[in-house]
Amino acid sequence: MTPFHAGELAMQERVGMRERIAGAASFIRTSMPDQHREFFAALPFFFIGARDASGQPWASVLAAAPGFLSSPDAQTLQIQGGLLPGDPLAPLLQEGAQIGGLGLEPSSRRRNRLNGEVVAREGELLRVAVRQSFGNCPKYIQQRTHVAVAPAPLQVVRGSVLTADDRALIERADTFFIASANLPAGAGAEQGRAALQAGHGVDISHRGGRPGFVKVEDAQTLWSPEFSGNFFFNTLGNLSLDPRAGLLFIDFERGDLLHLAVSAEIIWDGAQLQAFEGAERLLRWRVHQVLRNVAALPLRWSAPEMARQLERTGNWPSVAA
Repeated sequence: MTPFHAGELAMQERVGMRERIAGAASFIRTSMPDQHREFFAALPFFFIGARDASGQPWASVLAAAPGFLSSPDAQTLQIQGGLLPGDPLAPLLQEGAQIGGLGLEPSSRRRNRLNGEVVAREGELLRVAVRQSFGNCPKYIQQRTHVAVAPAPLQVVRGSVLTADDRALIERADTFFIASANLPAGAGAEQGRAALQAGHGVDISHRGGRPGFVKVEDAQTLWSPEFSGNFFFNTLGNLSLDPRAGLLFIDFERGDLLHLAVSAEIIWDGAQLQAFEGAERLLRWRVHQVLRNVAALPLRWSAPEMARQLERTGNWPSVAA
């Protein structure tokens, strides 16, 4: 028995880490430890990924007063509210939906992940049955603190290409989030539940780098590096089997949320990879849909203290130089 699916195992095999990671598989649990349950309950925001009816993943963030996340038992996460007006996930989080969740606290650089299934939606209450739960190290997380602000009026901008403002946000970003999945499109609840038991599901993960670590090639093409991680290859394992993903970029000063529906190509070699300090692989993203939720996040953030691991990494301006 393994918590990893075929795509993740193939990635681990390709980089010579499969045997080592097999020994670490016990870190992926089928229930939340008490420290994760307490951690989630103290958070005012929570990152989440889910798929639409076509199977396209979307990444987003929920936000509400601490306590909106709770766990009546170690295998259940309850989410009371937190969906922001204009969130592309709002119609997707129905009973039977598979989700990935990430609790991340920038002030302490702690993060813990889970994936599972929405087993009930009652008004603003979501009940999630947890299938996998595990912690991640603090690598590449920029330290920030936040303050709450009043919600802004709804303003959603949709398109199929990046605007000049979108490109500027991405090019100065030091953080983004990736939702990915490996489940049959349109899978019913029973089929989805069986797939989760076999290591499949929806994941959402964090990426951090020096400002300029995401390159905008044109209005529909992005590049980003993959630095050394935990070698579970949850995201790349998914992308190797289903290249669709959802990206989320946050304007930490204005509260804008930039949601992108994309497809990925994994780059294993080449001059650009060799020139990008610290990168082990590159991802080339093709943008298909763009949704910008203006000032939607009711939080504002301090200037970041960059993660120390980034001292050994590059960005695209340095590659060009």
